Amino acid sequence: MAPLRRHRTSDASGDQEKKEEEMQSGLDFEAQPESYEASPSISEDNEENSPEGTTLEMTQQQTEADNAEPTAEEQSEESPVKKVGRPKRRAVIKVDRAAASSLPGSTAAEESTEQNTGTNNNRQESDSEPHENNNEYRPQQRTRWNNNQQNYRRGGRFNNKNYTNNYNNNYSNGDHATGTESSQMNAAQGAAESTEEYESKPRLLINDLTAMGMPQLRELAMKYGFSNDDLAPMKKQELIFVILKAHTEHGGIIFASGALEILPDGYGFLRSPQNSYLPGPDDIYISPSQIRLFNLKTGDTIYGQTRSPKEGERFFALLRIETVNFDEPRVAQTRIPFENLTPLYPNHKLHLETVSTELATRIVDLFCPIGKGQRLLIVAPPKAGKTILMQKIANAITQNHPEVYLIVLLIDERPEEVTEMERSIKAEVISSTFDEQATRHVQVAEMVLEKAKRLVEHKRDVVIFLDSITRLARAYNQTVPTSGKVLSGGVDSNALHKPKRFFGAARNVEEGGSLTIISTALIETGSRMDEV
Repeated sequence: MAPLRRHRTSDASGDQEKKEEEMQSGLDFEAQPESYEASPSISEDNEENSPEGTTLEMTQQQTEADNAEPTAEEQSEESPVKKVGRPKRRAVIKVDRAAASSLPGSTAAEESTEQNTGTNNNRQESDSEPHENNNEYRPQQRTRWNNNQQNYRRGGRFNNKNYTNNYNNNYSNGDHATGTESSQMNAAQGAAESTEEYESKPRLLINDLTAMGMPQLRELAMKYGFSNDDLAPMKKQELIFVILKAHTEHGGIIFASGALEILPDGYGFLRSPQNSYLPGPDDIYISPSQIRLFNLKTGDTIYGQTRSPKEGERFFALLRIETVNFDEPRVAQTRIPFENLTPLYPNHKLHLETVSTELATRIVDLFCPIGKGQRLLIVAPPKAGKTILMQKIANAITQNHPEVYLIVLLIDERPEEVTEMERSIKAEVISSTFDEQATRHVQVAEMVLEKAKRLVEHKRDVVIFLDSITRLARAYNQTVPTSGKVLSGGVDSNALHKPKRFFGAARNVEEGGSLTIISTALIETGSRMDEV
């Protein structure tokens, strides 16, 4: 006898179709973007959306389900569906619990979040009513007042906030950083030891050797093991070079300071002011890479550590730059060029009055006050006392204005006048005596002018005493190529441009700093050049 089969009624088949539609709608919701949320069921009939219709439908479905036995197909359909692929986040239905409590019998489907394993949980029924207009998609706006917004975090071992904080705290307290702390302590200890070793080494400044006399240099060289026979034929610069090389062989450190002169090939040398920027064997070599790195220019005053020459080298090389124009090297990288600075009229006065017995400087203060950034020309015949007046003005400036950098430039003067100026003025004295060539006069004058410009770029006040501009014009007249236009006194027309450029560089700068030039001019020498 064939087994009896229970045929499903039309109501049961309709119920099964509704369940399939709900399952399909749930899958559709999973495919939506995370920024949208939707209701669990979207029906076209208005009666099904009402709470009463929902109650009657659920009651009828429950009675039919009690009368009918589930088949194998129904059991397989009611089992949770596994999706193959990358797990996605489900949209959560917002439920107003206050409104749901006031309407008994209302039901709604609510989805739960995914677990860390990526599997789906069964859907749970709640006694709450969904929001109004739940058949429309609305973007989720994350605001500080959106209390219904639920935050989701991806699964992982560090997803727990408390565990993450504890891990970070333990790491910051040093529970996991023993190796890092030990390496840092070793590095700090090594740096301290290297610093102590670096400071304990004997130091020697090349400028101090340049300021010494020949007897003092020979005594110092004999301490390094040289004999009198070896030192007798050596000049001062050669003697300084020998002392520096012996000092480095004994483990000493050498420092040098000077004005940079960049040659056409790209490299440069530090010229010593004690040697009036004359090239010598004790000059310090600066590589083109250092010049480009620190934006160095001709005339920069550089102080740094040097090293002895290697095999095949002739000069000491600059190893490390400490200061540029008495500032940190990084300041030179961002400075404004002298030509781009804004010139202004002088607005600060240089006070020259010192003591009551000194009348010359007091008279200059009364009848011809000098401001920072002015151009001053002292015109007088020879043997009238121009040099003495310049000495008094220079001493007054050094006494009343110690912040001013003072440079005295002597062109085509006698050597005894240079010595007298060096001993009477506490300033930098640069000279080119009358026994030097005209090209040497021009080189010294341009070097001093470039150095003054670099100091003004670093917002410093500079005063240059030039003695005299007449002899400087004669030197330019001999070095400048002839243009064919000769003025009275045999002066070429191109020769007057360089002295004007030197004298016109004086100015007061709006960005800070000033350049003052006080020069002397000769008259009544019997030459037609004085009129020019």
